[in-house]
Amino acid sequence: MKQTTCSIKAGEFKAKCLQLMDDVNHKHMSITITKHGKPIARLVPIEDVPVDFFGCLKNTVTIHKDIINPLDVEWEANQ
Repeated sequence: MKQTTCSIKAGEFKAKCLQLMDDVNHKHMSITITKHGKPIARLVPIEDVPVDFFGCLKNTVTIHKDIINPLDVEWEANQ
């Protein structure tokens, strides 16, 4: 689902805050709030499905050599 974005001045946001929060929730849109033409905050909907980070990097690492046995290299710290 593509999320639409719009911007609104801080004063207008203050006057329409509750309605805008409902719009963001129901329409899954985001609103950038500006002050003097510069973006200062963003109102975004909360995702219904939490992101599960456990296992998100599965199958992204490839092991090319033995990573268990020690290396035959003298460390500078041991000297």
